[in-house]
Amino acid sequence: MRPTTRDLAKAAGVSLATVDRVLNGRAGVRKKTVDAVNDAIRRIGFERNQVAATLARQRGYRFGFALPRSGGEFMEEILDRIREFDKAGRAEMVEARVIHLDDQNPHRAARTLSRLSAEDLDGLAIMAPETPQIRDAIQRMRERGIQTVPFVSNQQEDGFVGIDNRAAGATAGRLMGRFLGSVQGAIVALTETTQSRDSLERRLGFDSVINHEYPGLRILPTLETHGDPGRTELVLRNVLAAHDDIVGLYLMGAEAHTPIDIARHLQATENRVTIAHERTPSTEAALRQGDIAAVIHQDPGHLVRSAVRILRAKCENRAILASQERIRIEILIAENL
Repeated sequence: MRPTTRDLAKAAGVSLATVDRVLNGRAGVRKKTVDAVNDAIRRIGFERNQVAATLARQRGYRFGFALPRSGGEFMEEILDRIREFDKAGRAEMVEARVIHLDDQNPHRAARTLSRLSAEDLDGLAIMAPETPQIRDAIQRMRERGIQTVPFVSNQQEDGFVGIDNRAAGATAGRLMGRFLGSVQGAIVALTETTQSRDSLERRLGFDSVINHEYPGLRILPTLETHGDPGRTELVLRNVLAAHDDIVGLYLMGAEAHTPIDIARHLQATENRVTIAHERTPSTEAALRQGDIAAVIHQDPGHLVRSAVRILRAKCENRAILASQERIRIEILIAENL
């Protein structure tokens, strides 16, 4: 017979009610008591019956995804996967919904997060800029009993859901160097904003490979588009005019639709190697047409499912199975779409 909650209470020297509060992450329990219960869990090998625990709650889990209000094709892929999970998860008493944040105004985004309570949500996966306002709002949410996990764009915490962006950038650098071979020249690096941690990490990884192993290549300063088509065309046109030895384009951001269209219009991809991120209708079409050479991708379905599993594990005070939650870096070329 596996240990019961009654056995756990006896081993920890606390009441059944206290065990219930600790297992469900409720407030009002001293840290010393929580540590005693967790130590007893490890000591007696207690494993919780999650189906019974969910039924005992008399309600399912409600999880949210805080995502930027603005977004392109990759964001639509994520939204589709959230809707897909929400439909399938009802059978297991798990709901998933989207909360839109103003990603251009951290104060507004923080106010949106501050309105959420534990009555609204059990946990929240958050894709937002790393600003003091957002960090403070997340801390206050945790104090209110809402579990959180960084989603796609932040690697500063344990349990981050997304690829290792430095490794993704290094992968792009390796592909760029291999595709160019002995060709020498300049590489244009383009992204929506350098305030995004994923772009910063990708650039660091890209630089680490190109600068150390391909001395014939040099990477120009990162160009920011702010997602604006007019600005994208202006910065691309200017850099092409200023440098006559450009041999590669690295599109670091998650949304490559606008840069690809404008680069095609300016004939910037002709006879140059272009690497982009995220599989979307635009990057698929560009791969098939030969406008880009490869796409570095992370599966949006895996991202969504992993975020829910991590949030649920936090709610149930369970360990996270790290090997299951590791998001793979996928390399796509025209031939393996």
